[in-house]
Amino acid sequence: MPDEVGSAAVRATAAGDWPGTDPLEAERSVRGELGDPNLPFLPALSARGPGSDDVGRTLGILVELPFDLQPHGWRLVQRPGADQRRAESALSSDLNALGDIAGAEDRPAGRLKLHLQGPLSLAAGVHLHNGERVLVDHGARRELAASLAAGAAALVRRVAAVARGSEILVQIDEPDAGRVLAGRVPTASGYRTLRAVDRREATEAWDLLTSSVLAAGASGTVLAPGDGDVVLEAARAASTTALALALPAITDRQWELLAEDVEAGQGLWLAILDARAAVPQVTALVEPVLAAWRRIGLPVQALSAATLTSSAGLGARSPSEAVRALTRLVQAADALEQVRAEG
Repeated sequence: MPDEVGSAAVRATAAGDWPGTDPLEAERSVRGELGDPNLPFLPALSARGPGSDDVGRTLGILVELPFDLQPHGWRLVQRPGADQRRAESALSSDLNALGDIAGAEDRPAGRLKLHLQGPLSLAAGVHLHNGERVLVDHGARRELAASLAAGAAALVRRVAAVARGSEILVQIDEPDAGRVLAGRVPTASGYRTLRAVDRREATEAWDLLTSSVLAAGASGTVLAPGDGDVVLEAARAASTTALALALPAITDRQWELLAEDVEAGQGLWLAILDARAAVPQVTALVEPVLAAWRRIGLPVQALSAATLTSSAGLGARSPSEAVRALTRLVQAADALEQVRAEG
């Protein structure tokens, strides 16, 4: 729904990755730029190395599924080791930094976003002990999805304990979902591809994760399913609060479907800023949103459904460039909010 985090205004946030290795400095930067009604996030600092990358960070919250890092990538194992301890320690440092910064704020942020790799992308990016991807085994996929749901709920509770009353929203990142549902993920050998996962299984896995974090106190989930009609169809069937899509990749047919969702109260997150490119001017960010909105016949008042975000990639920029990107996203959200208010 448009006010899933307690605000009817157009909001700004970002994907969640951030440059540098100091979680305190990252927290200060993110929370300093994304004040209310915008949506600060718990930064992920991949520059710290393995365990702070997207997959390793998510593995660090799994329940009763130990893992380690091999030359071919992350792998599920029988017993935890140094790689798992490194990932868990990095996340604990991030939560400690969040607690320190939130505790020092005169007015703590009213909302906070966490982001995790979703069950499909995690199954595509993690290997079994025999070296094949988790994706190859239906039972392993189910076990991974259940462990992720339990771990995400535990993370929501841990964050709530230090976030001083912030509403918590969970972003489910599925960059590989399109390949998983289309059967385009290669086997470990690379000589063939793995069978496509049924769309119903994908939707059920997302719904399990959503129900688990909601039961733990989260205010909603946002699913970032990547591009393509097949994955969008599966994502629209899920019970998430909002979908997050890259604005340039949305086709006219998809816009028609998304307009129906917005009219039904679904939130829509639009990645309007390419984190790997130069930061554009505000008008260059705002005009494509308004053009699409008018083309599909949505009233400007419905812009309250929109949250503006970035693609992943801010973690590869300099800290000053990342801050500039957040500033520009906030300015774009303010500009759209003015249009909505005057509409």
